[in-house]
Amino acid sequence: MNALYLAIAIVCEILGTSALKSAAGFTRLAPSLMTVAFYAFAFYFLSLPLRTMPVGIVYAIWSGCGVVLLALIDVFWFKLEIDAAGYAGLALIVAGVLVINLFSSTVGH
Repeated sequence: MNALYLAIAIVCEILGTSALKSAAGFTRLAPSLMTVAFYAFAFYFLSLPLRTMPVGIVYAIWSGCGVVLLALIDVFWFKLEIDAAGYAGLALIVAGVLVINLFSSTVGH
């Protein structure tokens, strides 16, 4: 269940951050409320794996996946151009998340 909770937390964080971009500094009501709601859900679901997993591991997976997925949303949705160094950095983040999930005994597999 930890993987499911973490996936839900990641999706909520991505939705909250995407709404934050539209909130225009919290001057637009609907996106601002969406940001707060999605972040509340994100932190709730982020807290569930913390019952059995170390906070550093949970946070590394949550933030790493969020950064990479948001960057890909920027590329495909907002047509942001990322240079080779940017892609290399994103690849290193993905590699780090994979190493934690596939090889670390602290994840709880």
